[in-house]
Amino acid sequence: MPSTIDPVTREIIKNALMSIADSMALTVVRTARSAVVKDGMDFSTALFMADGQQVAQGLTLPAHLGSMVPALQGVMNAFSDDVHPGDIFANNDPYEGGSHLPDIFMFKPVFADGSMIGWVCAIGHQTDIGGRVAGGVVCDNTEIYQEGLLLPPLKLYDRGMLNQAVWKILEKNVRVPHMVLGDVRALISAVRLGEREFLALMGEYGQDELMDYMVDILDTSERLTRAEIATLPQGEWEFTDYIDNDGIDMRPIAIHARVKIAGDEAHIDFDGTSPQAKGSINPNFAYTKSQVYAAMKCLIDSEIQSNSGFFRPFTITAPEGCFVNPRHPAPVAARGLAGFRICNAVFGA
Repeated sequence: MPSTIDPVTREIIKNALMSIADSMALTVVRTARSAVVKDGMDFSTALFMADGQQVAQGLTLPAHLGSMVPALQGVMNAFSDDVHPGDIFANNDPYEGGSHLPDIFMFKPVFADGSMIGWVCAIGHQTDIGGRVAGGVVCDNTEIYQEGLLLPPLKLYDRGMLNQAVWKILEKNVRVPHMVLGDVRALISAVRLGEREFLALMGEYGQDELMDYMVDILDTSERLTRAEIATLPQGEWEFTDYIDNDGIDMRPIAIHARVKIAGDEAHIDFDGTSPQAKGSINPNFAYTKSQVYAAMKCLIDSEIQSNSGFFRPFTITAPEGCFVNPRHPAPVAARGLAGFRICNAVFGA
C-alpha cells in the first residue's frame, strides 16, 4: 500500500470501477435478445480482484447481491492455475457456487503484462435451459437433473478459441437456441467490454496504484458498513416466516432467522428452519446469502458500495440440509419465492 491514500483519488477510482460495471450492464441491455434480460433486467455485472474479491457491482438486480463471488470461487477451485488470457469461463451449477440453472455466469480474467489483475463477470437469466418444462422455473421437479442443462465450471473460450462442443451442447439442449445463444453472446460482449475498460483504467493509474486503491476501496466499505451496524440496536432477535407448502408435500415450510447485532458485526443464523423441500422452491445457500445481504443493505446507508468489503461484517449460517441450505441433488429452480420470504424473516427479526 502507498504511504498515503488520497481520498479524492479513491472516490474517483471507485466511481470509475462502478461505471465500468454499469457500462457492462448497458451493453447487455443493448445486445440481449430476450425480454427476460432486455426488459425484465434479470442479469447483473461485476468486477473482481485477482483473488476473487468483488470490487464493484453494476446497478442491476438486488437478488444477485454477492451471488457472483461463490460462482467465481467455483471457477477458481476448478481451474486453479489453468487460467490464461483470452479464457472465458461459464458456470450455472448451484452446487458449484451458481444460483439456479437458468442463470449462466460468464467470467473473464483480465491480464496485464502477463499477470492476472482481476476478473469481470456478467450473469444472465436464460429464457430456457432445457429440462422437463419450458423455461425451467417450475415448482414440481424433485431433483435438479429434471431442471435443465448443468454447466459445471468450464471454459467456453480457451485462450480466445470458442469451445465448439460446449456451444453445440447448449444449442441442442434449449428450446429457443436463437434467443439463448443471443443472450449468451450479450454476456460475452459485456465481459469483453469490461476487460477493455478495466485495462484502460489501469493504463491511467498504473497497475500497482490501481491494485492498492482497490484494496483500500474494500477496506473503506468494510469500515463504513461496520460503523453503520454499530449504530443499530444491540442484541438478538428471532422471527419465523412460513411458506404454505412446496406443492408436493402439504406441510408448511418454516424459515427461522436469528439476527444478532454485536458491536460492529451482524450474525444471521437459520437454525430451526424446516428441512429442504421435495419441490423446486429450495434456495441454495449462495442465493440465501444474497437475500440476507439485500435485506441488510436496506437497513444501513444505501450509499455504501456493494463489494466484498460490505460483506465482511456479516456471518450467515444455516444447517446443511435445511430449506435455505439444501443438499445435492435438491431442486432449486423456483427459489424466487423463498428469496422474498428469507428477506421477510430477516426484516421480521
